Amino acid sequence: MTVTIYHNPRCSKSRQTLALLEQEGIKATIRQYLNDVPSFDELEHILKMLGVEPRDLMRKKEAEYIENKLSDTNLTRDQLINAMIKHPKLIERPIVINGNKAAIGRPPEAVLALFAD
Repeated sequence: MTVTIYHNPRCSKSRQTLALLEQEGIKATIRQYLNDVPSFDELEHILKMLGVEPRDLMRKKEAEYIENKLSDTNLTRDQLINAMIKHPKLIERPIVINGNKAAIGRPPEAVLALFAD
């Protein structure tokens, strides 16, 4: 089974989550999503695995969120997903994917549920 972490090395939670995976002996493919931006379909799949709506996966305190008025409730799901593609900094991090399950590493220990039997 392939484990992937959507990682931002400048984020302490992301670094802590990656260290926790390594400590648990879990080998993860590191996807630096700021440079390797997920596609629309990838984000749609991640949202489905997490069971959340696009706005739930967005960092609402980022300047891009405020400047682009992404709190506007008239924006469609597609518009919000496209905003994350245009501004990947908006994507909450880290996201760990194990098979068909995903978790956000906030707190980092939250991702361990992906590996429980």
